[in-house]
Amino acid sequence: MREPMVLEDVQSEKDGRNIALSKVGLKALKRPVILIDDGPKPQHTVALMNLYVDLPAHAKGTHMSRFIEVLEANVFPLSVHNIHTLVEKMIGRLGAKNGYIELKFTYFKMKKAPVSLAESLLDYEVELYASIVNGQHKLQVVVDVPMMSLCPCSKKISEFNAHNQRASVKLLVEATPVMSIDEIIAIAERGASSQLYSIIKREDEKYITEYAYQHPKFVEDMARELAEQLVSYKNIRYYRVSCENFESIHNHSAYAEIEGGSHYKP
Repeated sequence: MREPMVLEDVQSEKDGRNIALSKVGLKALKRPVILIDDGPKPQHTVALMNLYVDLPAHAKGTHMSRFIEVLEANVFPLSVHNIHTLVEKMIGRLGAKNGYIELKFTYFKMKKAPVSLAESLLDYEVELYASIVNGQHKLQVVVDVPMMSLCPCSKKISEFNAHNQRASVKLLVEATPVMSIDEIIAIAERGASSQLYSIIKREDEKYITEYAYQHPKFVEDMARELAEQLVSYKNIRYYRVSCENFESIHNHSAYAEIEGGSHYKP
């Protein structure tokens, strides 16, 4: 009978350089996930994940396979309210002090057209940055919201029309208690000349173009108006508003950014 093979565990050896590492782990791992937010049903999507823990000075390496084991053993619908549960389980399995999970995924929301009320899904890019460092929980939610902007200057100087374009507002929000993805989307869309919709009928197109014409906004206007909204939320510790207009009469974009929040320090 053959004796079992004994393989050396190099990762568990001591490291003599006495240098601790702040983050070690897996980067750009793709995984199917189930999400729960304000909608009535969970939704399935694919997330690009980064998973890290700290590594003490005496340890040569971490056990990379255990990150996968944590994901395989803890398949449950994720939300902004429970993602720290997964961070805690990862810290426990890796025997670490600090842990970080970063997710990037496409989030879908059912929207009704403004007049016909035709329903269709609109997609948003979302990022979650969850961490537990020295026992302190932190979550930053980033939502990239597509929208439409119309130029106030063009409206003022043009006799017949005003140029408009697709725009993007990226909101980063760190709040206690946390804010849902849907709530952040709603805040962002209030800052546009017009929202976007996947399905529109003729009556919707008339409404959208006329509404945008009545609500012209520079990229600077969008950033400032969103900052005014966010300041009214007392639970927001930190926010960053990034607005970009994909100009229709230029081969470049216009951009504006602002940061703030109760814990923001310039």
